Amino acid sequence: MRGYLTWLIGLMMSLVLAGCAAAPGATPVAIAEGSEVVRIVPEYRLGPADKVRVNVFGEEALTGEFLVGNSGKISLPLIGEVQAQGLTIGELQEAIAVALRQGYITEPRVNAEVLNYRPFYILGEVNTPGEYPYTANLTVLNAVATAGGFTYRADTRRVYIKRADAAGEQQFPLTTGTQVAPGDTIRIGERFF
Repeated sequence: MRGYLTWLIGLMMSLVLAGCAAAPGATPVAIAEGSEVVRIVPEYRLGPADKVRVNVFGEEALTGEFLVGNSGKISLPLIGEVQAQGLTIGELQEAIAVALRQGYITEPRVNAEVLNYRPFYILGEVNTPGEYPYTANLTVLNAVATAGGFTYRADTRRVYIKRADAAGEQQFPLTTGTQVAPGDTIRIGERFF
């Protein structure tokens, strides 16, 4: 009976966490996993400097690679500018399909994917602070390694992360599971003895 209750509680927590991670516009959540705290990154939303590939099946002239501009839009052949900032890939596909249905193609089949994510930024007590390209499943420790590692004064117990669309930064325990999203600004603070 005790094993069943443990399994049931684990299942319920998994469902709750899956709902938090998949909710559009959700804010990052920190959860305990064993003795570590893991930062869950919400579903990715496009922003300026993201590069996407759009494929319209059967329409080679409408297929290509496009950069999300500072205005948050991509410029497509035939239909012009389409708002991309703040949309998920699925929502962008639907927005393009809706625009194409407005007198151009009766049943467009649109596929889109992110080719290059916007960069992340790291500053503070790392050897080479700056802007770096984002890679999938990036963690804070991977980001620190990319920036040349910690300085001798670095606080290796906590990290401050500001999301691209957030007003301020949040503090997280610096663990192997703390995730970074494209556009995040990571700050490694100085330790105090």
